[in-house]
Amino acid sequence: MPTPTGANSRLRDTINAAGCTYDALAKDVRRIAAENGELLQTNKSAISHWVGGARAPSGRAGQYLAEALSRRLGRVVTRTELGLHSPDAESPPDTDPVTAVTDLGRADVERRRFLAIAAFTTAGVAMPLLHDHEATSRMLRARTARSLVGSDDIDVLRQITAAFSAADERLGGGHGLTTVTAYLADTAAPMLRGRFPSEALRQAAFGAVAELAYLAGWKHHDLGHEGAAQRYYQAGYQLACEADPHGHAAWVMRALAHQSLSLKQPHHCVDLVEGALTRGLGHVDGQTEALLHITHARAYAAVGENPLAARALLAAEDALLREDGPQPSFSRVSGPAAGTVASHTARTLTDLADHIGTEQQHRDALTRWDPEKYKRVHALTHADLGDSLAAQARADEAVAAWTQALVLMEGMTSDRTRKAITSIRSTLAVYQRRRVPGAADLARRAREALA
Repeated sequence: MPTPTGANSRLRDTINAAGCTYDALAKDVRRIAAENGELLQTNKSAISHWVGGARAPSGRAGQYLAEALSRRLGRVVTRTELGLHSPDAESPPDTDPVTAVTDLGRADVERRRFLAIAAFTTAGVAMPLLHDHEATSRMLRARTARSLVGSDDIDVLRQITAAFSAADERLGGGHGLTTVTAYLADTAAPMLRGRFPSEALRQAAFGAVAELAYLAGWKHHDLGHEGAAQRYYQAGYQLACEADPHGHAAWVMRALAHQSLSLKQPHHCVDLVEGALTRGLGHVDGQTEALLHITHARAYAAVGENPLAARALLAAEDALLREDGPQPSFSRVSGPAAGTVASHTARTLTDLADHIGTEQQHRDALTRWDPEKYKRVHALTHADLGDSLAAQARADEAVAAWTQALVLMEGMTSDRTRKAITSIRSTLAVYQRRRVPGAADLARRAREALA
């Protein structure tokens, strides 16, 4: 039994606000546990012990307790609010994705260091392959809600997400992160506790919040906070399953694989993307399907399955040629699909040591992206282009490409751009010794950018 720590005033006050007896609350906890396939013997004495601080809820009982009080109060109540253990950034995601994104968003605002040091786990990459969404869906649908959510609420959420996504591409992941996560926790996630006039609107709401959670994860990824990014992606996946278990869920599975591949941790990625394709094929447009195939190609290349990688590259090219319907907003966030396919084809060819092909694909990608709207993409692509030129012993051209990258990176708050600058310094040192024109000046600018 845990050592007593004194009365839990937060839990006591929340129960008082809900206006229920310990016995009634215990019945709620047992019922919610049963909804999730778990038989608990929670009684009023257990509630009294939790309030008195004699012991704390074990297993998932704390989550069920928070859910019971959420239903009674008609708003999100988290374990943190109840004075129970804070959400552990290294543990599996909460079964309830609404609570998960609420906790993550509040931790982002109130305890930034906590999420910044959260650890990325390779086991976490496989989370969608093991997740049983039926239990989560039963919990989400069992709630009795008070506020009515309409199309205007969802439209505003989408507009805010689009605005911050656009700013992210120009100024980096650090721009507006706290605002995005605060809005996610305080406005967007609580909206999912409301009542909806139709199932279509309910699905749209879950999809819109999933997109905002994805943006929060992407911003953390850009800042190098990989553990936090993974947690947002995992919660976003659960929300996407409730919105669209085919296309949208497949897209977030791609995001988890993409992050892992970027970190050169290909464990589970092939299985994850194959799972995404199984979900998505026949349910998504050609542009979105191409983005799934290109991630499949990268996953194969990362584990040395070169023939299968080549086959997936061809599948991506074929899917791009299809014109079979509008591309959904969740995949449009990546920008022009043709540009993304070219960019990731280049990365796949890098793994295959095809530097000439890599160069060609990077140059093609640069023609596909609006340089003002997608400034960070252009900066990182110029940096990658310089790497492919350096690998071909074309030093002058590499210096020119890297110089252009540094110009575009000015003013960005992005760890990915900093890593790109850091990665060229050893090659620049060699170029300086060889007196390659422009290398000394570029090395100086790189030092200043990293200072």
